[in-house]
Amino acid sequence: MNVSDFFAYMRPGSRGHLIGIGGVSMSALGEVLHSMGLDITGSDMNESETVRKLRASGIPVTIGHLAESVEGRDFVVRTAAVHDDNPEIVAAHERGIPVFERTQAWGAIMKGYRNAVCVAGTHGKTTTTSMVTHILMAAEADPTVMIGGTLPLLKSGYRVGQGDTIVMESCEYYNSFLSFTPTVAVILNVDADHLDFFKDIEDIKHSFRKFAENVPEGGTVVANADDANTMAALAGLTGRKLLTFGVEGEAELRAGNIRPGRTTAFDLVRNGEKLTEIELPIGGLHNVYNALAASAAALTLGLAPELIARGLAAFHGAGRRVEFKGKFNGADVYDDYAHHPSELRATLAAVRQMGYKRVVCAFQPHTYSRTKALFDDFVEVLKQPDVCFLAEIYAAREKNTIGISSRDIAERIPGARYFPDFATLEEALRLELREGDIFLTVGAGDIYKVGEALLK
Repeated sequence: MNVSDFFAYMRPGSRGHLIGIGGVSMSALGEVLHSMGLDITGSDMNESETVRKLRASGIPVTIGHLAESVEGRDFVVRTAAVHDDNPEIVAAHERGIPVFERTQAWGAIMKGYRNAVCVAGTHGKTTTTSMVTHILMAAEADPTVMIGGTLPLLKSGYRVGQGDTIVMESCEYYNSFLSFTPTVAVILNVDADHLDFFKDIEDIKHSFRKFAENVPEGGTVVANADDANTMAALAGLTGRKLLTFGVEGEAELRAGNIRPGRTTAFDLVRNGEKLTEIELPIGGLHNVYNALAASAAALTLGLAPELIARGLAAFHGAGRRVEFKGKFNGADVYDDYAHHPSELRATLAAVRQMGYKRVVCAFQPHTYSRTKALFDDFVEVLKQPDVCFLAEIYAAREKNTIGISSRDIAERIPGARYFPDFATLEEALRLELREGDIFLTVGAGDIYKVGEALLK
């Protein structure tokens, strides 16, 4: 089954069933297909606010995975987390009902939009997709949006619009973004990650190259000129426009006169001509790059520089991206999703510019395979905070067959402390935090719960 096969089912009255419909991307997919006049049902393991919202919009959702749920359906869509032994998948195969991947369905939906902006890159996807959304909303373009996190403006991770533009966060893991058909492909950076799937950095670069080649002739690839891996992946690419952005080099779209701090201002300059002044309510050089990428995508869509400035001025960050949570013992408590050494480095650099006396960091590594593959890089970057506490590795989809622990990282960092559970970590933080500190919970797992527990 592929994207074009799914396209045949995108007609009013076509009956589809979505397994795992309570997830961010799947619930959005269900709503989009439902709004196109398809007869959609779904299933999920748990009741949730999302499930209740879907039912209220006219999409029946069953709790639990039952073979009879696919009865009478023309097609089934699943997420990567749903395996072949799932009762609904088994039943679909027995009945000859075609089963599609979530990304194939989104890839087919994109074909119905004049503009499809796909934001890819190892780091910064959620923030940049959110920034593009802010600009499109400022331009009243009524976009359809799919983000891998929560955007306060939308009060969720998606919206179903009536305009001619769709914006999608596009992940390289399992080559899932290769099902997409962008008219504007944004590549923020290419770094070594997901090495449980990719062989090495060359394999990753090859995947991003294929993603860029999915852009039709006459479409545009927006690329980070300051990132060597990105430019190597795109070397010799023809038949598409290439719009480069950057801070250091000879990019077409550049940030000039950068004024850093807790907020960031810079001049948006194209080929030497100042287009507008950007004032970002958030800090960090990495967010200057994200804003440049979002601006480049918006310019490609023909949006005016003043609309770009207005959209970005209203962007205070996506959920779990240097997100202020409150105060404890006089310390400011923030949470961030960084789970790769490059992301950690960018987050800590941004925080250093905020002028606190001490940076206290509680980091939870994400997956055993990533911790092992990038171990030395994690050790180096985690030497930067004034106080470094390490929670145990968040397993996610893995089992610890490697025999690795966060304790191994802590032992390599002078003064760092390892905590086998959140209770002992919280206790240590209650004694440690004081006026003048910024305290960061960092990681893609559930480390945010530590900050929330303190604030209770």
